[in-house]
Amino acid sequence: MIRAPFTMSSRKDSPDSDASVITKTKPKTQRPPLYKVMLLNDDYTPMEFVVHVLERFFGLSHSQAFEIMLTVHKKGLAVVGVFSHEVAETKVAQVMDFARRHQHPLQCTMEKE
Repeated sequence: MIRAPFTMSSRKDSPDSDASVITKTKPKTQRPPLYKVMLLNDDYTPMEFVVHVLERFFGLSHSQAFEIMLTVHKKGLAVVGVFSHEVAETKVAQVMDFARRHQHPLQCTMEKE
């Protein structure tokens, strides 16, 4: 078999051809926004109940829960944790439902970080 000699002009990527370079751009994925879950102070919910809520729904140790409870008591509110929207929403709903079932006016809210 006889082959034709290879020349620069016969290459597809020569300057004379209309071939263009295609670069793939990788789309940048953004992290979902995070939300702070906060407990608000009131004059009626017992401190022990707040500590119990923090241990039960946020997985805090007794000493961590006690410290956050004191912050809520002294400053009026405290950030309990930072979560994705769905997790934050679930935690707020769980805390509010638990407080209502135990007839306490404890308030739990969330806001975008």
